Amino acid sequence: MTTLKSKLQEDLNAAIKERDELRSSTLRLTLAAITKEEVAGKEKRELSDDEVLKVITKEAKKRREAADAFAQGGRAEQAERELAEGEVLAAYLPKQLSDDELNVIVAQAVEEAKAAGAEGPRAMGAVMKIVNPKVAGQAEGGRVAAVVKKLLAG
Repeated sequence: MTTLKSKLQEDLNAAIKERDELRSSTLRLTLAAITKEEVAGKEKRELSDDEVLKVITKEAKKRREAADAFAQGGRAEQAERELAEGEVLAAYLPKQLSDDELNVIVAQAVEEAKAAGAEGPRAMGAVMKIVNPKVAGQAEGGRVAAVVKKLLAG
């Protein structure tokens, strides 16, 4: 069974052969981030696919934030490059939930939390606890929190 990390490595080799500069540099940076994570603790270890996904998600988020920053700074070319790198990474991530799908999941979680007696500010944490495992990797934390706040505010 191929691990996600070895898939990234294979795709990097292919991108190098194809002289695909964008993909090869993006994958190179991502593999470096994975390696960095692997040696971050007391002892070197292999990351699980879930942990590798978290690294890829973090890298993709960095690209989006950098793209926004470049766009606001009037540097369209760099912004495009960051977005393109983000697209390369997105191919390795689970499909993101649409707003409608996310709203449905959060609405159910709000009902569940209220049924369990969660109210007021404490409800936010209770709802997030229910929602997070359901949307893991398919929606960003900030996006989830915003929908939870909106639905709790009713």
